[in-house]
Order: sequence, then structure tokens, then C-alpha cells
Amino acid sequence: MEKPTGQSGAERRRSQRIFLSIPVLVEGNLKDGQWFCEETKTLVVNAHGALITLGAAVEVGQKLALKNRKSKEGQACRVVHLGTALMGKTQVAVEFAQPAPEFWHIAFPPEDWTTSSVETPQRVTK
Repeated sequence: MEKPTGQSGAERRRSQRIFLSIPVLVEGNLKDGQWFCEETKTLVVNAHGALITLGAAVEVGQKLALKNRKSKEGQACRVVHLGTALMGKTQVAVEFAQPAPEFWHIAFPPEDWTTSSVETPQRVTK
């Protein structure tokens, strides 16, 4: 877990976040030991994990298995944050056991790619 440095969340992130919906299968054991398997979609992905929604009652620190439904690949992960609950599902941030930028099968933009570095096209007049 990263230590606070006085920087905002975006300034201390280890990898670029991308708002992307990818179907995933999440498996694990609940607090009572009962196994669960839930299909959901990502809200945000990055090279170190994802933000998903779950109906299952998970806890921070809990180990889960995440399977990318498109590629059929799996990753071990753990719950690092529980967010807002909406309509019976909680936003859950998961972190991979090892960074896996290839897991999502997308190209992450470079670290310095921000809206401030993109120039606005100039209008061409004749």
C-alpha cells in the first residue's frame, strides 16, 4: 500500500487508469467460508488492478480470483478498498498480486498523457 505523500490520488497513482467496461468473473470465499462466484464488469482498469462492483460481501484484504471473460485469463488479487454501495452492489477496488498490464489486452496511454498536454486544434480559415 502506498503511503500518502501530500499529492492528490491522480498524482501518486502507479499506472494510468482507464474507464472501461470489461466482463469479469470474480471468485472467492466469503467471511463465513462459503465460496462465491459472481459475474460483473469493470468500471476502471489499470496495470495493477481494477474497480468493479460486487453483490458479494467482501472485506479489505480478502483474496479473490479475477477472470477476464474475453481472454479467459485469470489473475490473483486482493481487495484494497470498499467504496459506495448502490442498488445492492458495492464498488470494490482490487489489486493484482503482481502488476499485469497485459491482462486487459489494451494499450495504456503514456504517463505524461493528460488533457493539459494535448493541444486544441486551431480552426483553419480560408
